[in-house]
Amino acid sequence: MDYIKHNLDEVLGAINNSANKANVNPKNITLIGVTKTVDIPIIEEAIRLGVTHVGENKPQELVRKYEVIGDKVKWHLIGSLQTNKVKYIIDKADMIHSLDRISLCEEINKRAKSINKVMDCLVQVNISREDSKHGLFKEDVMDFVKTVSSKYKNIKINGIMTMAPYVDSPEDVRIYFKEIKNMSKEIEKLNLENVEMKYLSMGMSNDYKIAIEEGANMVRVGTSIFGKRNYMK
Repeated sequence: MDYIKHNLDEVLGAINNSANKANVNPKNITLIGVTKTVDIPIIEEAIRLGVTHVGENKPQELVRKYEVIGDKVKWHLIGSLQTNKVKYIIDKADMIHSLDRISLCEEINKRAKSINKVMDCLVQVNISREDSKHGLFKEDVMDFVKTVSSKYKNIKINGIMTMAPYVDSPEDVRIYFKEIKNMSKEIEKLNLENVEMKYLSMGMSNDYKIAIEEGANMVRVGTSIFGKRNYMK
């Protein structure tokens, strides 16, 4: 598993470089190791090497891995979340990155309230308006955030998550990250209850360096740490 250390060192070095370019403290950038299809022993090695945040796309995988690894790390549900799966992860996930519809808010709020928890969430925004991506369109974000703030007291909005389109040149996605940063500033000005634009979760293996330069302080990196994986598993 030596490749994990090599890859992780490279990613952390790149985060440092991008943070320095953006004139921010690299320690304020949260690296989420995306462990989709990654086996538990490899995740445990990454944890041993210093990974403290893990992201899973599927609730059932988060549950399966949580049962072995437990709270050695912070768990992030980063994929689209069906309402009928909320009950399985509500007591395990530290943050849900895919808050994007009222029906999901209803379920998260209900389940969180039942265990006396305020669930940290990020609002997912489909900034590129791609059919293949989940999330709110930018013109719907403000009203959604206001509704969540006023109606769902067991949900805390901690920021925004987005995925830029996959392009050959990462420079081409800079515009999308700028838009999300500006949106975050506008939401912050509203000074809403249970809403804090603490995190911008944007940037993955192909574009996290650009994302950090444009204000991301949470990046979701899988391939660059764990290598290419078979997503058909």
